[in-house]
Amino acid sequence: MMSTIKITFATLFFFGFSCSLFAQKFLPTEFPDRIVLTWSDNPMITQSVTWRTSGDVKNSKAQFILAPNTPIYLENVKTFDATTESLDVDSVQANYHSVTFRDLKPATTYAYRVGGEETWTEWFQFTTAPDKGTPFSFVYFGDAQNNLKSQWSRIIRQAYSNLPKAAFMLHAGDLINSTQSDSEWGEWNYAGGFINAMIPSISTPGNHEYDREEDETLVLDYHWKKQFTLPENGPKEFPETVYYIDYSNMRMISLNSQEIVSDENSMAIQKEWLENVLKENSQKWTVVTFHHPIYSSGTGRDNKKFREAFKPIFDKYKVDLVLQGHDHSYGRGRNLPTGVGNQDPAAQGPVYVVSVSGPKMYNLTPNKWMDRAASNTQLYQLITIEGNKLSYGAYTATGDLYDAFDLIKADGKPKEFIDRADKAIQEAIELTPGSEKKMTPEEMAEYMRTYQKKN
Repeated sequence: MMSTIKITFATLFFFGFSCSLFAQKFLPTEFPDRIVLTWSDNPMITQSVTWRTSGDVKNSKAQFILAPNTPIYLENVKTFDATTESLDVDSVQANYHSVTFRDLKPATTYAYRVGGEETWTEWFQFTTAPDKGTPFSFVYFGDAQNNLKSQWSRIIRQAYSNLPKAAFMLHAGDLINSTQSDSEWGEWNYAGGFINAMIPSISTPGNHEYDREEDETLVLDYHWKKQFTLPENGPKEFPETVYYIDYSNMRMISLNSQEIVSDENSMAIQKEWLENVLKENSQKWTVVTFHHPIYSSGTGRDNKKFREAFKPIFDKYKVDLVLQGHDHSYGRGRNLPTGVGNQDPAAQGPVYVVSVSGPKMYNLTPNKWMDRAASNTQLYQLITIEGNKLSYGAYTATGDLYDAFDLIKADGKPKEFIDRADKAIQEAIELTPGSEKKMTPEEMAEYMRTYQKKN
């Protein structure tokens, strides 16, 4: 006798990506999992950690110690009670616990573990931010979003194994695909594994972290503020999604672009806040991240109102780098006063980057503003700041250098841009699989006119 199964469109969404009908359940137990390091305060002297257990665990703890070269002797550790919040979503009931270690020393390595007497995790380590001006590196990921366990896992793990030690990981939105999907957050945490517990994450939300209520009000995924403990120095309307963090001589600013592109009032609030944050910024380097690109690399996309509202602010305050996602392709260009690639060495606008780390791919836009582009390519980026120099490198899933440039700031001189893409592999601008069934002959011809000279 055949049974009846209710199958929805979301269940059958299967364009090379995971099918929700067969999603793995990552159910909580009394043992801590989903351990994520973040910052909610000064990264020189604090460190926040969040973890998950089953709902039966009402109280959980964290222990930490100045990391020794000897074995860890328990009589020397400090123990902290965690703040606990429950979450019941997607038929999974769990408790999320968090602790912020305070009064730490800069540039110092500590060891910690979380849990309880019968459920302690292994000991992890983290290193606090260094004094201002100390060189550092961080990793930037565009959308992870799909096939997190099976395909995004190799990107974050390749980044961890192939690059120098990173101070933190930046996620530019769409960390998952389906809002309120506990199994997808389970995959995201599974892919990051112990890396998330040792290298802090700075995350900004994308459109896939949002749902809408019946009255069209935007609702942030309930997991977001449970598993990330992020700064609350932004507008009160956007807690832990609009904020900034100062690390060494860089200010990293997160904007909530889903709210910006959806609501003019939200745009106005964030615009005013951003200008104030940039106006009082004394850091040498300024990086801004959000999800929806100012200049889109994907075909059929354009965030004109967002660009017209925020680009003048980026230019006015000489933002150095804007890191984005959403378009499931790669594009890198700079200055862009007219919306096309601009090689004017005297121009002082930001370098704009759009990137993707997951396997979902779109074709490139024929409105080519990029000086370097990629389609059908999973990438991760390493950014290093050392004194007057910012070095950027984009890498493929196998660790090949795909794009690179330097920014140099010398006192009394215009900011210098040095393109190093000639040191990278050949540009990947082929159409994504199945494009011949989706594009008209005219669209195909326009694409080839734009990119065939790169072949």
